[in-house]
Amino acid sequence: MAIQQISVFLENRAGQLADITAVLSQNGINMRAIHIAETSDYGVLRIIVDQPQQAATVLLEHGFVLSMTPVVAVVVPDEPGALAKVLAVLAKEQMDVEYMYSVFGQVSSRACMIFRVHDIERLTAVLTAAGMAPATGEELGIHS
Repeated sequence: MAIQQISVFLENRAGQLADITAVLSQNGINMRAIHIAETSDYGVLRIIVDQPQQAATVLLEHGFVLSMTPVVAVVVPDEPGALAKVLAVLAKEQMDVEYMYSVFGQVSSRACMIFRVHDIERLTAVLTAAGMAPATGEELGIHS
């Protein structure tokens, strides 16, 4: 099951992250996961929030450039080798991971990883068949 990730495109200058987190905070939006990628010219902030549509609206109103992307959350036991098992399933199915990052805290005492792949539906089917069903937005505290 896909959840919505917000990717915000940032100039490489001081204060950008403070501005974004302030806007989210002022609007009662809670982050569930965050990932920052950067180049010498710009950065990409990827976030999972509890209210994705509201977050996108307020960020756009404040002049930020963003996109929404479907991603999959996978809950794994918080123990050595658990992520390796998930990745082995994907490797066996020849599925490339474009990127991944972790969620803040835990879900039901387990770790949770966010995956971006080319074919979200196939990823969901492959994981479900392997007994590793993706997490729902509700499990992560995400409201539609």
